[in-house]
Amino acid sequence: MVDGLQGNLIMSKSEYNITVNGETKSVVITEDKPLLYVIRDDFNLTGTKLGCGLEQCGSCAVLVDGNKVLSCNRPAVEFVDKEITTIEGIAKNDVLNEIQQSFKKFNAAQCGYCTSGIIVSLTDLFNKKKSPDRKEIIDNLSGQLCRCGSHASVLKAVNNLIEKRKMNG
Repeated sequence: MVDGLQGNLIMSKSEYNITVNGETKSVVITEDKPLLYVIRDDFNLTGTKLGCGLEQCGSCAVLVDGNKVLSCNRPAVEFVDKEITTIEGIAKNDVLNEIQQSFKKFNAAQCGYCTSGIIVSLTDLFNKKKSPDRKEIIDNLSGQLCRCGSHASVLKAVNNLIEKRKMNG
């Protein structure tokens, strides 16, 4: 439909059920509304960030059915009947997961803007591999941009986590 006065295309809205961190909500959105905005606007979760809007910086990373997905450009309608986990949903019963604990211990953030995306990305990796090697870690983090340069602290936190996992068997 075209708005004759302004010549703008008007997209119709539809209702969809989206599940984020175990909570299902019925949202009324256009078919092109990115998942990131549904998370922030409809679920009021602000840990997932808009960095570049081009799926190049990783700040918008979430887990979808356990796999990392960048959410800033992907339409939310793609994620109906999927389980979306944001940084807020990674901790269980107000207990930080092991990656979050290690980040806290090593102060692995400066401004913190990219941190949630990095933790989500590492959660995906560590859920799939108990002790990833350095190449796997670097490959996993290659899509995560940190403008502050907290990379050294992030790697210390990750190395600590790997050592802890090795000690615990």
